[in-house]
Amino acid sequence: MASLQLFNSFLVSVSPATNLRHSLNKMRVNACLNVDLEAPNPLKLKSNRSKELIEEEGKVLVGTYARAPVVLWSGKGCKLYDPEGREFLDCAAGIAVNALGHGDPDWVRAVTEQANVLTHVSNAYYSIPQVELAKRLVANSFADRVFFSNSGTEANEAAIKFSRKFQRFTHPDDEQPATGFISFTNSFHGRTMGSLALTSKEHYRSPFEPVMPGVTFLEYGNIQAAEDLIHHGKIAAVFVEPIQGEGGICSATKEFLLALRKACDDAGSLLVFDEVQCGLGRTGHLWAHEAYGVFPDIMTLAKPLAGGLPIGATLVTERVASAVVHGDHGSTFAGSPLVCSAAIAVLDKIANPSFLSSVSTKGHYFKELLIQKLEGNPHVKEVRGLGLIIGIELDVSASPLVDACRNSGLLVLTAGKGNVVRLVPPLIISEKELEHAAEILYECLPALDSSN
Repeated sequence: MASLQLFNSFLVSVSPATNLRHSLNKMRVNACLNVDLEAPNPLKLKSNRSKELIEEEGKVLVGTYARAPVVLWSGKGCKLYDPEGREFLDCAAGIAVNALGHGDPDWVRAVTEQANVLTHVSNAYYSIPQVELAKRLVANSFADRVFFSNSGTEANEAAIKFSRKFQRFTHPDDEQPATGFISFTNSFHGRTMGSLALTSKEHYRSPFEPVMPGVTFLEYGNIQAAEDLIHHGKIAAVFVEPIQGEGGICSATKEFLLALRKACDDAGSLLVFDEVQCGLGRTGHLWAHEAYGVFPDIMTLAKPLAGGLPIGATLVTERVASAVVHGDHGSTFAGSPLVCSAAIAVLDKIANPSFLSSVSTKGHYFKELLIQKLEGNPHVKEVRGLGLIIGIELDVSASPLVDACRNSGLLVLTAGKGNVVRLVPPLIISEKELEHAAEILYECLPALDSSN
């Protein structure tokens, strides 16, 4: 009830839409959220609401998540609040999803206006926002066509299917066209059965085996091993993250990606870049692979694309798209007018060169600040990353530091083998907020000694 009252209190009248995204609505729209959101007043909220909700969750939800003991109730910019009014600086961004932070006015306006016009029609029909978003993605990337889904793992499932269909399409006379896949150590491509088969951590896969066969894991960065296997001619596609997020913020080298590109071209395999976490401005480039000057046949996107609403996208060249026909793949909810309108607002803002430049500048500043403050600690092995995807590798578990930061009002994540602190704040974060985050991390370092 409190959330409904909060939403209703935000409704205000706005002017008619004038840009292309709003062209389908000629009439006046009478709903837009007021973005001047204030922190919740703890005097108006139950002081034990968080405790009650955590207890309720344990009774009604399947226990798949080891959640931090925090209930998040509202947010504005890079700040989040619990029901008791405690403030948190968000350097997790919903696992690299909330690139524009919380309550971005352009995003809110796009979602609110589109919700008043049309939310869902399915892919049995055409819709304007879906076509407009696809046009923008094509215009701003290597790709010629787009397939929409609802998540990163679904985007990778589409890439798996398209890769195998491509091999059958281009080798119609072969009894056994290439069906194998290469993935790499420390990779993460999703939790559905095909994407799970491409994810290297065995404890993710083993409870659900047998998963999709035909995947070979190679050492991330091992050029010789990749070239040897690709040249055998049985590989439909190579899946690689230019920067591994879950794997510990590990960046590929240009030489590695160039070698994969050449080997795939020579053997007729496809090169798939998974940019679900590292793409769309996170590195200071619109796409992470632009920093290397190496381009894929397929790219998968998801996390930040719709600013918090569920979306996935599989971008392909015309050569790949020509192998896919009606009925080969589909989704009921994918590419809905509501979600695509949100994604247009996000993409239009992030693709701006000045916005990308600011991400690059802030990322460099944050990384240097962290090196200055943290590298003297004996537990800190390395600070690495590009733009605003940064990892702090430790020689012990990162969990005590993550917990201490949370108790001090900073939300961060783990990665790698649990020994990496992952920092993926909203791309709109200010230098002052980055300084505050670095200071909390520094002050919380003693937690590593007491807990390990």
